Amino acid sequence: MAVHAHPDDEATSTGGILARYAAEGITTVLVTCTDGRCGDGPGGVKPGDPGHDPQAVAVMRRAELAASCEALKVTHLETLGYADSGMMGWATNDARGAFWNTPVAEAADRLTGLIRRYRPDVVVTYDENGFYGHPDHIQAHRITMAAVERTDIPAKVYWTTVPRSAFQEFGRVMKEIGVEFPEPEGPSEAMPQVGLPDDEITTWVDTSGYGGQKFASLAAHASQAENIFFLHLGQERFTELMGVETFVRVRDNTDAPTPEDDLFAGLR
Repeated sequence: MAVHAHPDDEATSTGGILARYAAEGITTVLVTCTDGRCGDGPGGVKPGDPGHDPQAVAVMRRAELAASCEALKVTHLETLGYADSGMMGWATNDARGAFWNTPVAEAADRLTGLIRRYRPDVVVTYDENGFYGHPDHIQAHRITMAAVERTDIPAKVYWTTVPRSAFQEFGRVMKEIGVEFPEPEGPSEAMPQVGLPDDEITTWVDTSGYGGQKFASLAAHASQAENIFFLHLGQERFTELMGVETFVRVRDNTDAPTPEDDLFAGLR
């Protein structure tokens, strides 16, 4: 079970594992917490600009999410339907129905029900900073960890991450193709540094054999093309650069040694 904040989040950091494990016959469950209404509208119109219809954007992104899941052969898609909260500090953070504005206990109750229904051996979500500080990512982390504690069902829990050594390579490759890559700045109180040193990453999963599916999943979210800059790489280069997905194991009942190359190590 992968718990993500918005439509399209599933593609970049977990598209490979969702495709790989589905191909291996493992039941895969994607939980998407928000409707993505704070994303770009048709033609790239931004939230708050004339012509941006949040409800219409949510409908469009729900269809894109379904296409992404088809590309990855996700077994079950569950949408919690909370309103996208927008970036930290936006007025939408405090809107009625916004995910960030929803009590953790309330949202965790719903996710707890899904964990009890599907009984996943492995759960994947973000770290406590939501990887890069997005309020909906942080909230997804909070409700996931609360639901895991309530159920005690998953044998293993992982947080997505990126090795800091990869950012320089990302930047180099994106510069080659003429795309500006926003390399992370140093940590601050408002924005802790993203990613981890390589030696702190517990799990490196080779998903290069599923690069085509992962690329198709990302491409399904065409309305957000301006923000999904990895599409500029093309499928072959994308697979070379994004063919390993990395995680930190934060819960484990299997005693599988780390580093590991399989989220299901110790469970097979």
